[in-house]
Amino acid sequence: MKPLSDIRVLDLTNVLAGPFCCHQLAFMGADVIKIELPGKGDLARQLGADSELNDKLMGVSFLAQNSGKRSITVNLKSTTGKTIFKRLARSADVIVENFRPGVMERLGLGFDELKKECPELVYWAISGFGQDGPLRDFPAYDQIIQGMSGVMSITGDKDSAPLRVGYPMADTIGGMTAAFAISSALADRGNRKGCLIDVSMLESVIATMGWVVSSFLLAGKMPQPMGNDNFTASPSGTFSTADGLINIAANKQEQFEALCRIIDNPELVDDPRFSTRQSRLDNRQSLTEFLEAGLAAKTATEWHQILNAAGVPAGPVLNLDEVLSQPQISERGQVATFSNSPGIERDTRITRPGIRLNGKALETDSPPPQLGADTEQILVELGYSLMEIEQLKAEQAI
Repeated sequence: MKPLSDIRVLDLTNVLAGPFCCHQLAFMGADVIKIELPGKGDLARQLGADSELNDKLMGVSFLAQNSGKRSITVNLKSTTGKTIFKRLARSADVIVENFRPGVMERLGLGFDELKKECPELVYWAISGFGQDGPLRDFPAYDQIIQGMSGVMSITGDKDSAPLRVGYPMADTIGGMTAAFAISSALADRGNRKGCLIDVSMLESVIATMGWVVSSFLLAGKMPQPMGNDNFTASPSGTFSTADGLINIAANKQEQFEALCRIIDNPELVDDPRFSTRQSRLDNRQSLTEFLEAGLAAKTATEWHQILNAAGVPAGPVLNLDEVLSQPQISERGQVATFSNSPGIERDTRITRPGIRLNGKALETDSPPPQLGADTEQILVELGYSLMEIEQLKAEQAI
């Protein structure tokens, strides 16, 4: 049994943060019903690197985080559509939405209204800046949040910063924060009286920057972009080898000493420029030059084995193809495959959450759904007759 196997989640979200959150809940066993706009659905259905899939409303961006969900199309602006949604809400434990603040209230479907009929409802709203405050009504995308959170100011080096992180990290962090908050609320089921969870992407990202924020708040040190160097230790960062780059994190004194012996330069240990943690930070560039002279004798792959065998944490810098080809990834089941997925007639490969439950990688039971694929089934579960369903179609409520 998965932890959330008796939980129903209504997913009204689009694009990334909300769908990513609900995908994590689906992996944990929740029955996630994705409520989409008739004819269009989640905008992510039209996004991704394969234009043919975009045209089929099964874009790669959608496929990445919607397996294990069921799709129903409902027009929430119609009176009948609102009735369907409220009926769905009465069957649900959690509602997840990422509209701009106030949209659900204007539709008559906000938390206060729904709580009257669903007193134990966990209602989660994610937005760029939260449900109140001077920026509550401003639109926000991942890159906007990366810039306003300070992440871009410390990404890159002094010549290239500010830079955005190379994937939608703000959306992803917001979604993970939400999944944790929802799971925590569900854990208190014995005392649950319903709750509104307000997740701000901006605040979620700032919360993950604890070390650099604390350096400023507690030590008065403004963080700087340092490229591939670790601001807390040296030698800790990226170094050149005979054929490419390797990351080394010799953060402890014994690790530094082992590294010096391995590269046949033990004199560095007693050199006053490098003998203490602080002196190594003060003389980082000079130390790097000595280390890279020694590391030039072997390849990154060779050093990876040698350094780790000696207790010095190290790892090669890989591209995505190399990452997914690693036995460590394949043997632990990080990538799942759905054969001949409906709507695309080809295999769908997605990443799993990186969690193993009782020794087994989590999985979802079904591939990403076509738009509205489960509408009739879900309505029948709610008690609608086939004749009523045909009438709903005629009214364009579904």
